Amino acid sequence: MNTISSEWTKFWSVRSTWWCLISGLVLMLAYSGALGLAANSGVERSMAPHAVVTGAAFYLTQFAVVALATLFITSEYASGSIRSTLQWVPTRNRVLAAKSAVLLPVLFGYGVLNTLAGVAISAPLIPGRNSSVGEVLATSAGMGGYFALLGLLCLGLGTALRSTAGTIVTVFVLLVMIPMFAGSLGGEDLVNYFPGFAGVNAMVTSGEPNPIFGGVAPYAPWVGIALCTAWAAAGLATGSTVLRRRDA
Repeated sequence: MNTISSEWTKFWSVRSTWWCLISGLVLMLAYSGALGLAANSGVERSMAPHAVVTGAAFYLTQFAVVALATLFITSEYASGSIRSTLQWVPTRNRVLAAKSAVLLPVLFGYGVLNTLAGVAISAPLIPGRNSSVGEVLATSAGMGGYFALLGLLCLGLGTALRSTAGTIVTVFVLLVMIPMFAGSLGGEDLVNYFPGFAGVNAMVTSGEPNPIFGGVAPYAPWVGIALCTAWAAAGLATGSTVLRRRDA
């Protein structure tokens, strides 16, 4: 419990945490407002507000989450404070467990907050397209779960790579570039099993088109969360293995 308390204090005591959280929310509001205005003026086809915020999460806000979770571990390597952390907590897995315990509730709540804020600003601007309470709640839960699990994936990879730039680039390639490349080569079915698109599929109700590429997911939203969980577990396992072997 003391380890979690220490990590909680470190998390909130640095400016980068606040900058990432504020930037992600601003990007969500800007995207939702812009798309709502475009739909209202007839420039853009109108989407339901919960679909608008799903697009904002994928195209913009998730990268603020990536930066936040990555810096939570890589900034310690950059400053050298990781030495003190590992001296205070000799059991390496406890360090990752404590950081995970901090990221999970914060990023889940952040996803819910972003959903509600994005819907609140886009809904009055979109003519004739409303989201039901159930759709908003489903998107909130899906975005919260996706952001939390994405944070754990970044935490694991950041521990393994020890580089902020290297981790962010790796995650970007995993979320966007590889799925795009696979889709261009005819592997459209594979796209749904990468973490970014699995996260988007977790934000929409069953049978609803994915607002990013228009297709319907071949599985239920909870499967999308299960896939993100598997990716997060793989990232943490990689980070834990490297941490124990390299920094024993």
